[in-house]
Amino acid sequence: MTSMRPASIIGVPTDIGAGTRGSSMGPEALRVAGIVEAVARYGCDVKDCGNVAGPANPGLAPVSGFRHLQEVMAWNEAVHHAVYAELAAERLPIMIGGDHCLAIGSISAVARRCREQGRTLRILWLDAHADFNTSILTPTGNIHGMPVACLCGHGPRELVEIGGSTPAIRPDQIRQIGIRSVDEGEKRFLREAGVEVFDMRYIDEVGMRHTLELALAGMDESTHLHVSFDVDFLDPDIAPGVGTTVRGGPTYREAQLCMEMVADTGRLGSLDIVELNPALDIRNTTAELAVDLVESLFGKSTLLRMHRP
Repeated sequence: MTSMRPASIIGVPTDIGAGTRGSSMGPEALRVAGIVEAVARYGCDVKDCGNVAGPANPGLAPVSGFRHLQEVMAWNEAVHHAVYAELAAERLPIMIGGDHCLAIGSISAVARRCREQGRTLRILWLDAHADFNTSILTPTGNIHGMPVACLCGHGPRELVEIGGSTPAIRPDQIRQIGIRSVDEGEKRFLREAGVEVFDMRYIDEVGMRHTLELALAGMDESTHLHVSFDVDFLDPDIAPGVGTTVRGGPTYREAQLCMEMVADTGRLGSLDIVELNPALDIRNTTAELAVDLVESLFGKSTLLRMHRP
């Protein structure tokens, strides 16, 4: 009999880094859609840790290029400590947000644990946006457009130093998939930094299978794979419940194949699910789709398949 893999659900109910309110309700919508039961169905001993607490969203204008910087810092420090505690207990943390600025806290915790264990970190960033903005490159000041830049050391000290090592990650540790909305200055910054981006044109040209083969290449038994799943990665025709929809995203089958190929690696070590906005959803459809895809990420398949090259 195989042992159950321990996993922990960590809710983070805030939209502090976003320009549109509502993703603070995301954790509860995912629970209503059955995320705890879904993960448990596929070989995990699931613990729901409840919700991390943090400051309210004051709804203020940006200051010096950042909106709600102190509040974003407080939430991300709380996320960092919660995710790190589960990793230290040898559990797989599943952070359910909340907006994508929270990945600063979760990924910095994963990177910290990988450094301590001498493990190699690989990050799959599933998103419509590159999130590599800075206060100079973006006029909005919304920090959910900046987490990758902050993790790579480009951002305010309060955020880049979370986790105790600056930068928390290197650009070559991340693979971005599904990107189709990038600001002009951000395009240049991505190229200068050397972030590997598989945008939707690339996926259209070569297919999702080849894209994932490249994104997952080079991993071995010492690799910790982190997936940061922004629900706006999906095409808005199938996932309307997000605040920053961008047309032309992956179809249901493309997204499911992506998750299935990650599951096939057996390397998944941590997960973010962010930017679900129930206020913009239709009868919790997007939350239910996200949970369905997470089932694939944890091993749901149509058949018992043999590995095929």
